[in-house]
Amino acid sequence: MNNTNNNLIYPDLSFQLVGLCMFVHNTYGQFCREKQYSQYLEQLLVDKKINYKKEVEIFDTKNRADFIIENKIVIELKSKKMMHSEDYNQIQRYLQATQLKLGLLINFGGKDLFYKRITLIETDARKRFQ
Repeated sequence: MNNTNNNLIYPDLSFQLVGLCMFVHNTYGQFCREKQYSQYLEQLLVDKKINYKKEVEIFDTKNRADFIIENKIVIELKSKKMMHSEDYNQIQRYLQATQLKLGLLINFGGKDLFYKRITLIETDARKRFQ
């Protein structure tokens, strides 16, 4: 059987993080504020002994990533009905600034949890996100 996960970046850690976010969404539903989801997720990270930094300032831009996990994955949380291109661009800018290879864009605002794996763009195509 061919394993299609061979090319995924941090498959085990990202799977675990998405699972924690699903637990938060299933427990608290879709009507909380982003800050509340962040607090709930933070408690799970502590309980699972996952190393993280919260509200990380992205250099001198005054932008803040919601979480950086294990110095590997940027997590950006949202609580809105629909995602927009700016949400994807935002996490790509964070990846560009930190040079981390993977971001998870998580939206708690729908009936079901929405998540998207965003990988660092390492070519000249990244200029469109700046």
